[in-house]
Amino acid sequence: MDISIIIVTRNTCDLTRNAVTSVMESSTGISAEVWIVDNGSTDETAKVLPREFPGIRLLRSERNLGFSKAVNLAARQATGQFLLLLNSDARPAPDALHSALSWMRQNPDCGVSGARLLHNDGSSQNSIANFPSLATELLNKSLLRRLWPNRFPGKEFQPEKPLDVDTVIGAFMLIRKSIWDRLGGLDERFFFFFEETDFCLQVRNQGFRVTHLPEVRVWHGQGQTAKQVSIGVRIEHWRSRYAYFAKNSGRLVRLLLLGGLLVRLTIDLAAALALTLATGGTNLRWRTRLKLCSALAGWHLRGCPRTTGLPR
Repeated sequence: MDISIIIVTRNTCDLTRNAVTSVMESSTGISAEVWIVDNGSTDETAKVLPREFPGIRLLRSERNLGFSKAVNLAARQATGQFLLLLNSDARPAPDALHSALSWMRQNPDCGVSGARLLHNDGSSQNSIANFPSLATELLNKSLLRRLWPNRFPGKEFQPEKPLDVDTVIGAFMLIRKSIWDRLGGLDERFFFFFEETDFCLQVRNQGFRVTHLPEVRVWHGQGQTAKQVSIGVRIEHWRSRYAYFAKNSGRLVRLLLLGGLLVRLTIDLAAALALTLATGGTNLRWRTRLKLCSALAGWHLRGCPRTTGLPR
């Protein structure tokens, strides 16, 4: 088998249908298997997808396993030489799989490759990222990108040739199965967010390249799944960020990160409260911001409980 395509879905039946259709259209001439992991969906996913795509492998969990555990569940049974982790809101171009597989076969020192991610209107998204640091997590990312565009590339940075990077965005992530098995898959401490970042770091630490492939185009809904539960999603982002630094950084860096983030959260909460009061509670933007900051502050005050966040 050339490639095993793994898609994790939770209540995104229509998006997943489009994703499966796109990979089937782009896998002509490639021996491919498609694994769908249904992470406790309550929509029609478990009925619709097997009926419309009888050749897929559907694994269904009654509860939300989180992204890492769900992917690992499918990857343990996958038989491809390569694994493609594909978001349910992503649609590869017709030539995407051929181009990406060709690159990986011609470059055996590349462990992971990613694609040029596009909005539906064809405009660019962020397709690559830096490894998290105190600078990226505590300072303004837009300012960093303007001041040091080569060190902190944003969506305006559009290389024309393959480029080695820290990490690729996980909406389309092609992985050499031998390296995946060597590393034991995704770290299941990451329930949602930072799992692909940590994996790319471990790949780099093994001496393999992580490469952005600009000729591989993928249309991406950019977080349509995550937007379903915004406060829970933000809590998971903070939790995974702490987990990433706990695993990959020293104690001093972790303390500086915690202190800096709490200072920023306090300032954001105070500003949101003041502006909500100043506008008499009529401004939806500031009411929403106040609700989010209050939820994050409450989560920290309760000791960051694992029971708060996305449903499990």
